[in-house]
Amino acid sequence: MIRWRNGVVRTAGRSWPGALELDVETDDGTVRALAYTELVGEPEPGDRVLLNVNALALGLGTGGYAQVVAIPDRLPADPPPTPGHLMKARYTPLQATVLGVDEQNSPWYDELRVARDLADMPVVTADLHSALPAVVAGARDHAAGIRVAYVMTDGGALPLWFSRSVAGMVEAGWLAGTVTVGQAFGGDIEAVTLHTGLLAARHVLDADIAVVAQGPGNLGTGTAWGFSGVACGEAVNAVATLGGRPVGSLRISEADARPRHHGVSHHSMTAYGKVALAPADVVVPDLGGVFGGQVNAQVKRLGERHTLVYTPVDGLDAALRAAPVHLSTMGRGVDEDTAYFLTAAAAGRYAATLAAQVRGQA
Repeated sequence: MIRWRNGVVRTAGRSWPGALELDVETDDGTVRALAYTELVGEPEPGDRVLLNVNALALGLGTGGYAQVVAIPDRLPADPPPTPGHLMKARYTPLQATVLGVDEQNSPWYDELRVARDLADMPVVTADLHSALPAVVAGARDHAAGIRVAYVMTDGGALPLWFSRSVAGMVEAGWLAGTVTVGQAFGGDIEAVTLHTGLLAARHVLDADIAVVAQGPGNLGTGTAWGFSGVACGEAVNAVATLGGRPVGSLRISEADARPRHHGVSHHSMTAYGKVALAPADVVVPDLGGVFGGQVNAQVKRLGERHTLVYTPVDGLDAALRAAPVHLSTMGRGVDEDTAYFLTAAAAGRYAATLAAQVRGQA
C-alpha cells in the first residue's frame, strides 16, 4: 500500500506556512518532495529522509510529490504541552494531536457548547478547492471588507498546509480565518465535525460568510457516486440544519473534454439534485451565448428542489485577475476555463449580497 524510499535532501525550494519543497536524491533518481514542517521538522541539505512515493508512482497531478515521513537521524523535539487531545488522521502513522474548538479544554468550549444557530450566515458550498479563491474574489468585489472564513473538509488533502492558495489568501488578508474539520487539520481552528466547524466560523471567527470545500486533490472514479464532491450536498444539509443560508456553487466548465464534466458537471447535479435534501440557493451565472443556454437547460431540474438564482458576471473577470493567488483548476487557468471561475465568483457575489442583508437586520 505504501512505496517507501530512503533519500538524501539535496536542495530546499519554495516554502509557505507549514510546508517546504525539497529535491531529494533516491535510488530512482532525484524527486520533488514535500515536508510538512509542523509534523516532521525542517529538513536541511544532507539530511537523510524517509519518503512515501505513492503519488509519484501513480503520476498524480495535484499531489505529485514524494511525502517526507520522517527525518530519522534528526527527529524534532516533542511539542510543548498543550491542552488538546483531539486526534486527526487517526490511527495512521502520522496522526496528529490538536486542540479542538469543541473540546472541553478549548477557550471557546462554553460558547460552542451553547451555540445552536448560524443566524442566517450565508455559506457557499463548492466541489473543488480551486473554486475557493474565485468565490472569495466575487465576495470581495461586492464588499471589499467582508469577513470570509474557509471551512476545509477532508475529501481532499488532509493538511491545510498543502494549499498554497490558502497561504496566499491569508497573507493578503482575504480570509478571516480557516477551520479544518473531520480528519483534516492545520487550520486556525480545528473542529470535530462540519457542524461545529461552521459554528466556529460564525461565533469564533465572526465571519460574514463561510466557504465550505474540500482541500486540494479531488477524488473521483468516473462512477455516478464515487467522488468526494458528494460532500457538497451533505454540507447544504448541515448549513440548513444550523439555520444558515446554503448557497450552492456549481461546477461548470466550457473547456473540460470529458462529457460528464462539460457544462454543468455531474458532480453538481448529483450533490445538489440527490444528496442535498434541504433547499439551497443555487447560483447560475449569466454566461450568455450558446454555452450559457446549455447551462440553463442543464440546471433546470435542480429548480425542483432549490431556488435558482441567476446572477450577472459583469466585472467578475477583472476581480478574478486581481486575485493575490494563481487561479487554476485541472491545470487550466482563467483564460482556458473562464466559465468555471466566473461561476464560483458569481456564488461569492451573491453570498455577499445576502451577508449585507443579514448585517442590515442585525
